[in-house]
Amino acid sequence: MSDMLSTGVSGLIAFQQSLSTISHNIANASTPGYSRQGANLVTNAADPTANGWIGNGVSVAGITRAYDNFLAQQTLSASSGYNQLNTVSNLAGSINNMFADSSTGLSASLQSFSQSVQAMANAPSQSTLRQAVLNQAQALVSRFKGYEASLGQLDSQVSSQLAGEAGNISSLAGNIAGLNQQILAAKAQSQQSPNDLLDQRDQLISQLSQLVGVRTLSQGDGTVSVFIGNGQPLVVGTSATALTSGPDPFNSGQQRVYLQNANGNVDITAALSGGAIGGLLQFQQQMLVPSHNALGQAAVTLANLVNIQNQSGLDQGGRPGGALLAVGAPLALANSANSGTATVTAAVTAGQSGNAADLGGLSASDYYLRYDGSSWSLVDAASGVPAALSASGSGPVTLTGAGLTLTVSGTARAGDQFLIEPFRQAVAGFSLLTSDPSRIAAAAPLVTAAAAGNTGGATIDAGSVPSMGSWVRANYTLAFTSATAYTITGSNGSSTAGTYTPGTPISFNGFTVNLSGTPASGDSFSINDNAAGSGDNRNALLLAGLMNNKVLGSGTLSLAGVVNAYVGTVGLQTSQAQNGATAQQRVLASAQAAQSSVAGVNLDEEAARMLKFEQAYQAAAQTIKVADTLFQSLLKVI
Repeated sequence: MSDMLSTGVSGLIAFQQSLSTISHNIANASTPGYSRQGANLVTNAADPTANGWIGNGVSVAGITRAYDNFLAQQTLSASSGYNQLNTVSNLAGSINNMFADSSTGLSASLQSFSQSVQAMANAPSQSTLRQAVLNQAQALVSRFKGYEASLGQLDSQVSSQLAGEAGNISSLAGNIAGLNQQILAAKAQSQQSPNDLLDQRDQLISQLSQLVGVRTLSQGDGTVSVFIGNGQPLVVGTSATALTSGPDPFNSGQQRVYLQNANGNVDITAALSGGAIGGLLQFQQQMLVPSHNALGQAAVTLANLVNIQNQSGLDQGGRPGGALLAVGAPLALANSANSGTATVTAAVTAGQSGNAADLGGLSASDYYLRYDGSSWSLVDAASGVPAALSASGSGPVTLTGAGLTLTVSGTARAGDQFLIEPFRQAVAGFSLLTSDPSRIAAAAPLVTAAAAGNTGGATIDAGSVPSMGSWVRANYTLAFTSATAYTITGSNGSSTAGTYTPGTPISFNGFTVNLSGTPASGDSFSINDNAAGSGDNRNALLLAGLMNNKVLGSGTLSLAGVVNAYVGTVGLQTSQAQNGATAQQRVLASAQAAQSSVAGVNLDEEAARMLKFEQAYQAAAQTIKVADTLFQSLLKVI
């Protein structure tokens, strides 16, 4: 009877534990991260008899959770991917809306300024139209500063979020390490896996995957190691490493992410991807910094084009035009690890040379200027592609490349480097230099004409003054003594003689003219100072067409084309991020559904299992009752 009683008791205990497990599942059906648990029933060892083996009932070998490591890793990956794209999508919309607006966007603002110059060119002597040009120029400056202020706010937002998410990751890492400690102790105590603690740890890892891409590695002692980036350890056993954010070595204002270890902070920014951190870094590197640079490049290009062209004409008072716009100078930031005493100053070459063609080397990029102990190199910070660089002088050294002129003073040592930001401060210094509408140089500097009595077939162009500083202002007569010989005489008494070669420009006292055709002996041409040409619009027409001058991209791209292309790129990046986030959300939902189908609690299934084990429990109780009855009957017989 005792065997029958103990067998019934074993069933009673086993089914009670099964029912307790089911009730635990039902109670946690809505608990985030909970994995369904089940009691593993095993047959107790049987006893041998002469007639065969007699069973000894059932026992619970362990309580296991429904868990699939492959599905769990798939869900972590999908979660990291979705949160990265969703972060980029949310932030990208701000830049896209700012630049692409049909009335206040970047292209529209430049177009409005160009249209005001065109209107003035139609009536250059009207002061109201000249004032409208200055008004549009000031509005453009204000619009650019508004763009830059909005980008600055995004800079601050990204920096703040990076700092916050780094702190959250550090906190989660510490909690995961703490749970590793609890799991290690619990497993040592019972030799069984503490399922609820495992679920809590998995839930923390799931939360971590929303912040950064993670990889996990289960250890034999029950702990889990967590790695981020390209293998940087965040949690190893019961130890956790902290993350922090801070400025880069150039103190450029761009936040970096550092892993703290015994040797100090290690910059792991380039290795990180996935999650909110990955999205913030992707947005910063692929959209925010390029937007600063594209905006600055537009300001620098516009200012140089306008200034160079205005300085090539005469204003309403007959004076040589001056600069109308100013921009901030390029920055050269020294690396904090530099060991030499060298300092670098930078300038846009076109602003110094007065030649718009020198804008051709400018691109919307930052550069690293590096010294290897004997020579300097200039490398695109984003692509790593070297830029052509020429050097001259030996104290200071003048370096020219990428549309920039860099002046190195002091002594550099091998390994020293500088971050060159051609455009980061451009908009901060963007301003209108005059409030006097008469200072707009609408007129060309020269008025040329052929004498009425010329008998040859030569014609003269409008002429040009390459450098106003070299121009000796006077009225000049170009007279031919033969088809190949000429003299130039100025009203100021200056003169020169020369030999004419068809197709070769004729220059004197700072002006240049070109002839077409063949002149005859006695032919003459006037090359006069246009000081009284207040109604002349030739230089104004050139000012109005600046946006379409192909001066960028080594002379293949116009400012309008570059701006339109960048606005299109921002729109494409935003659309890709939004579409990617939507698609990745579906991938995440599918992965979560697959994981839930394995680990989730199905209340209908649990109800059926409860009924099953309730009946088994009642049957086991009945077995005990029968054993008791038989035992009592036996006592009575005895």
